[in-house]
Amino acid sequence: MRLFFLFLLAASTTSAAENRDAIFQKTIESLFPKLVEIRRDIHSHPELSNEEARTSKSVEAHLRSLGITDIKTGVAKHGIVAILKGDHEGPCVALRADMDALPIKELRSTPYRSQVPGVMHACGHDVHTTCAMGVAELLSKHRDLLHGSVKFLFQPAEEAMPATFKGDWGAKLMVAEGVMENPRPAAIFGLHTTAVVQPAGITDDEVHYLKAGQIGYTPGIDNANSDRFHIVIHGKMAHGSAPHKGVDAIAIASEAVMALQMIKSRQTNTRQPLVISIGTIHGGDRENIIAEKVELGGTVRTYDAKFRDGIIEQMHRILKGITEAHGASYEMEYRKTYPSIQNNLDLVAATLPAFQRICGEKNVIELTPGMGGEDFSYFAQIVPGFYFRLGVANEEKGIIHGGHTPLFDCDEESIKTGVAAMAAAVCDFLDSAAKVTR
Repeated sequence: MRLFFLFLLAASTTSAAENRDAIFQKTIESLFPKLVEIRRDIHSHPELSNEEARTSKSVEAHLRSLGITDIKTGVAKHGIVAILKGDHEGPCVALRADMDALPIKELRSTPYRSQVPGVMHACGHDVHTTCAMGVAELLSKHRDLLHGSVKFLFQPAEEAMPATFKGDWGAKLMVAEGVMENPRPAAIFGLHTTAVVQPAGITDDEVHYLKAGQIGYTPGIDNANSDRFHIVIHGKMAHGSAPHKGVDAIAIASEAVMALQMIKSRQTNTRQPLVISIGTIHGGDRENIIAEKVELGGTVRTYDAKFRDGIIEQMHRILKGITEAHGASYEMEYRKTYPSIQNNLDLVAATLPAFQRICGEKNVIELTPGMGGEDFSYFAQIVPGFYFRLGVANEEKGIIHGGHTPLFDCDEESIKTGVAAMAAAVCDFLDSAAKVTR
């Protein structure tokens, strides 16, 4: 089945979809106080990657209370896969929600602030999980409007894996454990809370907010290949008063840092997006000793996989040349972590009418792709995927801070939009797919 058929069918189903949206909206309004309570409970009890035991149990209990019995727990450690079947035959579509928090100390003084020292839902995964739980409850109450089934993927460990971790993690591990099979969904949707954005076509330096009640999207590329590297420069120790008797790993590392920045500015096509950032540097034992070893850690962000491989080769060439020129040596461990998310163009086109019905056309905003990383990409490599942004900013409430910061928060009105938009997207897809296959 080609997804563009779904787009062609959209116009003929608008009236029925609007009626369904109205029914859903009434239910969402009645559910809203409960969803706020769920979100605040999750926010108050954040859990780091692969530690989401409490959150997972809460999600499972909620799903079982809805009469959903096709539930698998312990997936990829703390993940949950649940299937909600509608009253009408049809294909399967998947929804993904990540559950983990970040090692950040929360600074906002809200009644629902984190009760776990040094851990915070600073990326909005509490809202992601709440929205998916809301969609599950909404659709369980309206199975008569569901033509097919919905596979809910509550994912652990989305946040970047530790540098020392060698196995699969998060979405990649869920895929390895078979969550995209039996049944295989025809498409997958995911959302992410976002407060600060860059609208497409706007190049100014002003701050732009994606407000509660708005949705952002990118057709095609959404974000970057997210990689990590660890470099060790090996020199020779000597007394600081006689540097000629040693090989100064700090001086060589400094030269290497500057040379690596030249890859972007002088050695690649300026039209190819690229970020090379050195985030850590450690070396030396004492002020008057020439350092024998320096360690550098950083990240590389690209969109194109072939271009990324070329960057790795250039990094090796630079490091080899600099270290050999000074009588030193190097090691580099380069880890390809999350692939770039590529939103399916047909699925985006077929889904935007649903978002525009829910939010109004002016509140569905095309965005410039970012250089962040997200492992939703592993799911979207298997079936057509659409990963969109849920606006959560509210300037009047002071909710204006970006993710991964200690002041991040979400306007809880955004939960209504998230549930309504996701439910509309799912049902539009299933309705159109059912008509295509009849």
